Amino acid sequence: MTTDEATKNEGEVQTAALAEQGEDITPNQDRGVLKIVKRPGNEEKSPMIGDKVYVHYKGKLANGKKFDSSRDRNEPFIFSLGKGQVIKAWDIGVATMKKGEICHLLCKPEYAYGSAGSVPKIPSNATLFFEIELLDFKGEDLFEDGGIIRRIKRKGEGYSNPNEGATVEIHLEGFYGGRIFDCRDVTFIVGEGEDHDIPIGIDKALEKMQREEYCILYLGPRYGFGDAGKPKFGIKANAELVYEVTLKSFEKAKESWEMDTKEKLEQAAIVKEKGTVYFKRASYQVVLACKHPALLASRGVSPWNPEKREMAVEREGQERSTVSHLDQANAEFISSGSLVFPSSQESKYMQAVIQYGKIVSWLEMEYGLSERESKEAESFLLAAFLNLAMCYLKLREYIKAVECCDKALGLDQVNEKGLYRRGEARLLMNEFELAKCDFQKVLDVNPQNKAAKTQITVCQKKMKEHNERDRRIYANMFKKFAERDAKEASRAVGESEVEKATCEEGLKAPVTEGKV
Repeated sequence: MTTDEATKNEGEVQTAALAEQGEDITPNQDRGVLKIVKRPGNEEKSPMIGDKVYVHYKGKLANGKKFDSSRDRNEPFIFSLGKGQVIKAWDIGVATMKKGEICHLLCKPEYAYGSAGSVPKIPSNATLFFEIELLDFKGEDLFEDGGIIRRIKRKGEGYSNPNEGATVEIHLEGFYGGRIFDCRDVTFIVGEGEDHDIPIGIDKALEKMQREEYCILYLGPRYGFGDAGKPKFGIKANAELVYEVTLKSFEKAKESWEMDTKEKLEQAAIVKEKGTVYFKRASYQVVLACKHPALLASRGVSPWNPEKREMAVEREGQERSTVSHLDQANAEFISSGSLVFPSSQESKYMQAVIQYGKIVSWLEMEYGLSERESKEAESFLLAAFLNLAMCYLKLREYIKAVECCDKALGLDQVNEKGLYRRGEARLLMNEFELAKCDFQKVLDVNPQNKAAKTQITVCQKKMKEHNERDRRIYANMFKKFAERDAKEASRAVGESEVEKATCEEGLKAPVTEGKV
């Protein structure tokens, strides 16, 4: 018997065994995907829709001919389950597996590559055999920062998702420390969940959910209740939370193209006020911390390094005119490394960003306005960009802060707040020369701005420290280069002396008779 004949016989035996003994795992029970477990898994949990799964596999035609193998490549295959990234049989089959399990799947053409096949290895209407090992799986990281992990227990309907400002009706259950702390039906506007004691992680996740979807959300502190915790629910600072959420229904907010100019301007005024409310809630804790850190600590919020506090409090009142005292005090806290904004404040700033961002999405590309509408739109945009810059400073997203300041200065090139906040962001990015230039421009606009004078001094100090550090680094570097060159020169001299001595010895040696 040839190797090909043996392979064919083995394939036919495996196919026949699966056809006879395999479990029908298709939703319609049409025997389109049959499964036999060859090695049970070592855990009870199975992957869910959207999970990232890691598998090894071998694929064969019904006649036993191998057409693909991840083991031959010595590299696991990774895909997102239930997202249509693989053939239908795999989405169905892998969802039934446990971690560590090895199974065999027999897949009819309608659950594999159908009449099209996959040229050149898989012919039309081919029944396929797979051996699959489930190595690992993990939930979907919605924003690729580990802050919100989603696992879908029931897939939603359709392809539409709530947008910012959508009115949603959900059922939620919150879990912490092995107990349920929240269970209710609630209707609210996406981006305003905090008004209903709902963490911003839920707002963010809802924008990726579909109607009737039922999922589990794992929220890190930044997307939960942060450093402040939630005494109402008995949740401590920096708690990791688990929510089970069902999106029962939603009504999308109007998109920009669905609104006329008048409506956009009316809505801009509303969301500007909402953004300011969220911003002030977060900023209130900053000022409270300046004056009463013990009180803030008693509320579960971590104050900053006390050694820096006196300077901060003193400077808080220096400048109260065009550039706010928060502009100055908070920038100095951050730049000195003394203030760590609590995650609860971060969530408020993030919600403020959502509101201000709506103004930009509605008005930035609006054309054909009357003179009055144009002035009103520019006023809203200027305020939105300046407030976004301030929020991004608090969130330590300095590049975005600079971008927003640039746009604000595009509308008003001598705007004092825009120049000052761009200077703050550049200072925090160690771009000292550019920061100093911005603060100098602030003084050109308003020579009485004490905060800008202070920041110029900070820039000069930082530049001096930076230059001294560079000099030390380069001095050490050149010293090492010099030492290395000296060693190489010494070695070269030594080799030259040896070569010279050898040559002289050769010249002195007598010539033996008969030899040249």
